[in-house]
Amino acid sequence: MDISSHAPGHGKPKLLDRVRAELRKRHYSPRTEEAYLSWIARFIRFHRMRHPAEMARSEVEAFLSSLAVDLNVAASTQNQALGALLFLYRDVLGTGLSWLDDVVRAKKPKRLPVVLTRKEIQAVLGNLYGQNWIAAMLMYGAGLRLLEALRLRVKDIDFGYRQITVRQGKGNKDRVTVLPGAVENRLKLHLEEVRIRHKKDLKEGGGCVTLPGRLDVKLPDANRQWCWQWVFPARRKYRDPETSLLFRHHLYETVLQRAVKDAAAAAGIPKRITCHTFRHSFATHLLEEGYDIRTIQELLGHSDVNTTMIYTHVLNKGGRCVRSPADFPG
Repeated sequence: MDISSHAPGHGKPKLLDRVRAELRKRHYSPRTEEAYLSWIARFIRFHRMRHPAEMARSEVEAFLSSLAVDLNVAASTQNQALGALLFLYRDVLGTGLSWLDDVVRAKKPKRLPVVLTRKEIQAVLGNLYGQNWIAAMLMYGAGLRLLEALRLRVKDIDFGYRQITVRQGKGNKDRVTVLPGAVENRLKLHLEEVRIRHKKDLKEGGGCVTLPGRLDVKLPDANRQWCWQWVFPARRKYRDPETSLLFRHHLYETVLQRAVKDAAAAAGIPKRITCHTFRHSFATHLLEEGYDIRTIQELLGHSDVNTTMIYTHVLNKGGRCVRSPADFPG
């Protein structure tokens, strides 16, 4: 069968179209939608184009086992594939659920996050420039994830209250975190440059950005308004094929990821440093300063405090709390 062919039953929408519609009805993020559709398509190809309605637990487990054994994927990747298939059977096909509850999720290995010292943070930041420096400072100083930083809009920055509102973060949750004073002046100058560019785009018939949900229908002119513009817009514009309007996307993840990688290499720090390392360092350094775990949990946007507790383990490792017996007096 074609992956996008009709499900059993005459006149029904195509299977992947049904999955997409259900995901959007439940307000899943675009990245989750893309991932789920990809896993479902791979599942169907793996079983030689059989329709999922004709398969059950044994086929699901065979697919998941192949991911682990043949492709050696991480436990988190395998669990994402399982999540996609559970969504397909429960929410799209409406299959009997008894066998789904018995499918075992892979156990994630417990690994401590990589954390930089404050001197190491400064060394990495010292090799970043322009908007890359500002974005990295927000990931470290506000505990933002990579995409949370890049998807910031002008209206999300509140200089008066010195706070940042993260919209539709992980789990589709909003939260408020701190705006670091160390970045304020450079961020204001950066926004002035972005505003000048936006005014130029408007004069040239552009200046549009995509809006979340159905706001483009509710607020037809909002996509040109200053408050909705990206804090970190991409350099290039693109033309929407349906409306022919000129848009700007936010800065692409790979641009910042590459800049951070190069900065870490230039700093000569022998650790595996990624954009997420700034967020790990944010949480750990707050703990070192005596902030309570619940406050840090809220700033990070963790649903479960146990997720935040990993940083207490980081504090208890190494030589911070334990004196080596080699250093005892004789």
